[in-house]
Amino acid sequence: MRGSGFAEWTRRFEEERERRAALGDPDWRRNATEHPAVWASVQRFQVGEDGDGTSLLAKADRAGDPDYARAARLFVAEEQNHARLLARLLASAGIPTLAGHWSDAVFVRLRRLLGLRLELLVLMVAELVALRYYRALRDGTADPLTSQVAARILADEERHIPFHCARLHASFARLPRLLRRPLLSLWRLLLLAATLFVSLDHGPALRHLGVGRARFAADVLGTSGDVIAVILSPEANGPHGPAQGDAGGADSRLTPASGKPAA
Repeated sequence: MRGSGFAEWTRRFEEERERRAALGDPDWRRNATEHPAVWASVQRFQVGEDGDGTSLLAKADRAGDPDYARAARLFVAEEQNHARLLARLLASAGIPTLAGHWSDAVFVRLRRLLGLRLELLVLMVAELVALRYYRALRDGTADPLTSQVAARILADEERHIPFHCARLHASFARLPRLLRRPLLSLWRLLLLAATLFVSLDHGPALRHLGVGRARFAADVLGTSGDVIAVILSPEANGPHGPAQGDAGGADSRLTPASGKPAA
């Protein structure tokens, strides 16, 4: 897969790593204050961010594209940094992290049973839900430290969606045409199920953050059609795919009428 375009993704991830190092951490001395329902929700999202990515990286290595494998490692490092930031945020409020959560265990086990293409589709479900969740946390909290942490994670997630879309675009191009839309229809059902679960499970926190269950679900599901359009597009997707803010492209169509999920 020479010339696959993932060398540019590696460059962007590395540039972000350098920017993050220069910026440094938030001021953790500002003890965060938030509603207990929100803290309980953040605890569960922290568990979801906290993984070593072993399965994904092994599959990325087997895919035969060294540039993609390198970019995937940088992606996993960003996810691990999200877990660290959320853990520090919780600690600033005297809230412990969870050792695990059954919903995350089920999600991880499902991903590990699949090949790279299907693992990325399952991962994309989590990323789309995370986009809307971290926007709600950033905009809905009155606590400056919580908002700052959510904004940092959100900025990363906005880049992760086009990164995964680029790989899925290349992967789906190798599938028979008759299989592509049915597979993505099944993915959309998985997204629906996951979104409804998160809407119910995190409902008290979302309500406190000013986002009702129905609006949260509608915003997440509203992005699915545009993600599918990008994956099935006849054009190759470079590092400026969806959710990057180009006013005229497919990325701008990832913005639902009720408010874009990532900003």
